[in-house]
Amino acid sequence: MPNQSPTSVRKADHIRICLQENVQSGLTTGLENYHFTHQALPELNLADIDLTLSLFGRPLRAPLLISSMTGGTPGAASINRTLALAAQETGVAMGLGSQRAALEDSALASTFQVRDIAPGILLFANLGAIQLNNGLGVEDCQRAVDMAEADGLILHLNPLQEAVQPGGNTNFGGLLGEIETVCGALNVPVIVKEVGWGLSPGAARQLVGVGVSALDVAGAGGTSWTQVEMHRARNKSQRDIAAAFHDWGIPTTEAILHARKASPNIPLFASGGLQTGVDIAKCLALGATLGGMAGPFLRAAAISPERTIQAIQNIKRELKITMFAAGAGDLTELAQTPLTKK
Repeated sequence: MPNQSPTSVRKADHIRICLQENVQSGLTTGLENYHFTHQALPELNLADIDLTLSLFGRPLRAPLLISSMTGGTPGAASINRTLALAAQETGVAMGLGSQRAALEDSALASTFQVRDIAPGILLFANLGAIQLNNGLGVEDCQRAVDMAEADGLILHLNPLQEAVQPGGNTNFGGLLGEIETVCGALNVPVIVKEVGWGLSPGAARQLVGVGVSALDVAGAGGTSWTQVEMHRARNKSQRDIAAAFHDWGIPTTEAILHARKASPNIPLFASGGLQTGVDIAKCLALGATLGGMAGPFLRAAAISPERTIQAIQNIKRELKITMFAAGAGDLTELAQTPLTKK
């Protein structure tokens, strides 16, 4: 499409690469090391297992987040609408991709506008936190929220991706103070997430300290954005540098434990390599509030809304069966269910 901005072109590249290339981290999530104790006599009726919760004033029918993926390029509009339709049908939360492109070009705002088909979902707007050091401020954050009619704003942290991306923004100095300003100024919750390398204990404590409303740990073990940038590289040098970081990051399980220790009560979203409802159950037993997935839903959304709805329903069913077989009747009981570690 002619006259696309560099940001829009990059977003289109990201969609294509995530669908067509191997962008898996060289690390695992760590979830394979944790197991529930099977309960042969659960004293529960599977039909009565309760997955519901309420978060930021919105009811959810399952503790599942369609993690932030895309937007800002013409082809992303249909993907976001498919994801939103599926979220509305199944009662789960959804995060939009970075809205920077739409702040640069208002014609792209429609690629993030899904409220007309998903009036009841918990929906998060999204911007790169680094943009707060590059000219964006509170008003731009509010514009992103208003553009999407969102319930909250995700600010994502991606220093490693920016470092290997040609022309990336790498001045992260003083960013914590900018995040604090946004948290204090917006009238909606601010969630800070990594994009796939995890939050360290120090980062989690700092973010809780400046008033974020929730953390998305986004640990290593799923999509690696250095691998994505490797496929976007313009020359061998750039490819080699990006490839060197294929096994970088904090595995998802460690990141959950770090963040929960940093704040016993803050809502935690666990993402980074989750594939099944069993994975989500393990994350919730480790201390998460929601489990987030991106790749499985992007692949489904590229096919059809029906395939996306079915993918979510399958994950919800897997989660319910896991809770049944582990003896947890609801999410409160699941949070108190011990895991054994290899």
